[in-house]
Amino acid sequence: MFKIKDVVIDPPFVLAPVAGHTDSVFRRAVKDLGGCGLVVSELASTEGMTRGQGRTDHITRFAEGERPVAIQIFGADPARMAESAAMVEAMGADIVDINCGCPVKKVVRQGGGSRLLRDLPLLERIFRAVRGAIRIPLTVKIRSGWDHDSINALEVLRLAEDCGVDALAIHGRTRSDFFSGKADWGVIAEVKTRARIPVMGNGDVFTPEDAARMLRETGVDGVMMGRGVLSNPWLIRQCRDYMASGKAGTVSLRERMEFMSAFLGRVCAEVPPPVALGKIKKVGGYLSKGLPGGSRLRGEMHAARTTAEFFEALEGHFAALEGAGGLDQPFAPATPAEQGGHPDADEVEDDHRGRPPE
Repeated sequence: MFKIKDVVIDPPFVLAPVAGHTDSVFRRAVKDLGGCGLVVSELASTEGMTRGQGRTDHITRFAEGERPVAIQIFGADPARMAESAAMVEAMGADIVDINCGCPVKKVVRQGGGSRLLRDLPLLERIFRAVRGAIRIPLTVKIRSGWDHDSINALEVLRLAEDCGVDALAIHGRTRSDFFSGKADWGVIAEVKTRARIPVMGNGDVFTPEDAARMLRETGVDGVMMGRGVLSNPWLIRQCRDYMASGKAGTVSLRERMEFMSAFLGRVCAEVPPPVALGKIKKVGGYLSKGLPGGSRLRGEMHAARTTAEFFEALEGHFAALEGAGGLDQPFAPATPAEQGGHPDADEVEDDHRGRPPE
């Protein structure tokens, strides 16, 4: 365990923010499986929040069972960032998190996310404005730098500490890397060595062994996982079990089937009908990775014209597996290559829409 100011993170495994995926429904599902010490929301636009456009409401909502929960905000205007942070505190969230790592164009072109790594004076003004607006813990998520010629994670760390940030999460890739290549855990280790605040490491953790190796090789206080959890929601629980006993519990295909059916049903119940079909197609696509015949199932799910057709395809696929006597065998999670490279590329709210004229 470790603490972010007065918030205890136990176990030290964190569900990373992934736009379009880590909504309250998914966070609750992962939390219910066990082993998750902290969940972080999808990134919420400060433009949307402070202009009352309503598009961020589904991003910032959370349930009591998710605690401790961090709400992540992004933007480039210190005053709006501070106002949004105060809104998050008023909602009752445990932590405000500032996104300085998102690489997608929709965020970067607005000056937020990883673009802030190129403007440290602006980042300092944001840190100080947000810190002055809230009393709850403040964290920041960064990448190692904008590109390999401008690795500045240590500078950002020093700035964050000087401005009263309470913890830092670092993804071991630059913005220019997006999700290609390998995460540089050496940068994560260097940041941890120099840090006076807790540090969470992120990048290329797809198995319990990966999490244990990150803790061992970098010395971080916590491990943050994103893409690996999208296709294997049990990953965080398995990491906890592995650290406690040296063994990670297996998940059968039957457990997988029951989870998918229940979870996707919950999505349909909680997401407005006009967007529910698209949502379950996207989420079902990730959850089907690693399944026998998963490619065929994804094709059938994608072709569904209604939620009823979607669930018919899902139930038919599992019935075929059961008929072949395969549902009680252990599930083999998707490999890193099968996880997909950039799950959030099209999922960030574009807050130029509906903006008043400049």
